[in-house]
Amino acid sequence: MTTDISATAFPAHKHNHAACIADALAAAEQHCGQHGLRFTPLRRQVLEIVWSRHAPIGAYEILDELRSESRAAAPPTVYRALEFLVEHGFVHKIESLNAFVGCDRPGGDHVGQFLICGSCQQVGELDDPDIAKLIVKKAKTIGFVVSHQTIEVRGLCCNCARQAHA
Repeated sequence: MTTDISATAFPAHKHNHAACIADALAAAEQHCGQHGLRFTPLRRQVLEIVWSRHAPIGAYEILDELRSESRAAAPPTVYRALEFLVEHGFVHKIESLNAFVGCDRPGGDHVGQFLICGSCQQVGELDDPDIAKLIVKKAKTIGFVVSHQTIEVRGLCCNCARQAHA
């Protein structure tokens, strides 16, 4: 089984976070431009807020940040922006937390498996098609047809595990 974990999934505590945000925004702009999608200022701002940390953020936290930046925003507008960002692969929804994290594979059609650190709350994403295929295969053996997968695993990220054993 092969795994491919994003290099930015669990970044070192001291990393160029501004580069993470800039890369995510540039990738979203490029993808939207190539596919004729509107990357509105609100969608851009919501994506920037989601990428402002590597931990999941809820819709109402995003709304609070928008309001603190003097932007008049209502819950429906934030939810519509998040819906667009999820639909086009710019962010993922962490179902168990009802929160969102950035995806560094925008526009990609992939099934991620999410690793949630119980200490720092960061979320790492595995993008292992073998895991997704195995679930579909095992489900099929009992007559179940998979329509959507969300796999969330809790534990300690590499940074927190290292600190715990230091």
